[in-house]
Amino acid sequence: MQMMNFFRNRLVVLGLVLLATVLLYLLLPSIRQGSMEPSLEVQQRMGLMPASPPPPSGINITVRTGQLPGDPPLFFREALPVDSAGRQILPRLQMVLLHGQAFTSKTWEELGTLSLLASNGYQALALDLPGFGNSPDSESVKSDQSRVDLLKRFLEALGVRAPVLLSPSMSGHYALPFLQKHSSQLHGFVPIAPVGTRGITPQQYRDIQTPTLIIYGELDTNLGAQSHKNLIQLPHHTAVKLAGARHACYMDKPREFHRALLDFLSKLD
Repeated sequence: MQMMNFFRNRLVVLGLVLLATVLLYLLLPSIRQGSMEPSLEVQQRMGLMPASPPPPSGINITVRTGQLPGDPPLFFREALPVDSAGRQILPRLQMVLLHGQAFTSKTWEELGTLSLLASNGYQALALDLPGFGNSPDSESVKSDQSRVDLLKRFLEALGVRAPVLLSPSMSGHYALPFLQKHSSQLHGFVPIAPVGTRGITPQQYRDIQTPTLIIYGELDTNLGAQSHKNLIQLPHHTAVKLAGARHACYMDKPREFHRALLDFLSKLD
């Protein structure tokens, strides 16, 4: 009897060790990326988030990459707009996507956002901000003005005029100063719980006439709620709260995020 209990206990221990090994294997990609949340691919394998809707059937979207020289050089990804037959067309609008602290331009490719935008007729550009992904860090982007100049250089070099600018979390350090200085150059603005909203006065908010889609997660009671409270001072805004979503709400609820984004863009073009 004691021998049977011994073997039973050994089997339980071995089972727990095996389970821990599997979990470590699944989480390892995200740990390597510096984030304790599983990567998009792992989250989908584990059933933690729904897969993003693919482009319309039969459309092959190519996401190409490039690097803009300068100080610092800027790596970017681009998806060009196509029609229902997959033929390249002139863009309905141009959209520039920034990223948060734990992410890069690759996030928007993995999530399907770049392909979805292109298949709906929009030119989508996502860049790696300095110090993230394939863009090296630089001492030249430590002030608001230098970050504004960086975005301006990026847009001008790639021939982007009057884009819609999407800015999650940390990228507010770039997007909000740009919005204050060059709001007339933006066709639309999509803040997703960005930092820096408290640094803008009520009058400065009222002076910005850019159509804005505010997106935040229901469970983001810190930066999401705070930024929403400040951003609703923008005179031409619409707000979308994604139910059950955390700070990176576009990852938790990609379908709802994409639906809200496409609806907003359709009203601008």
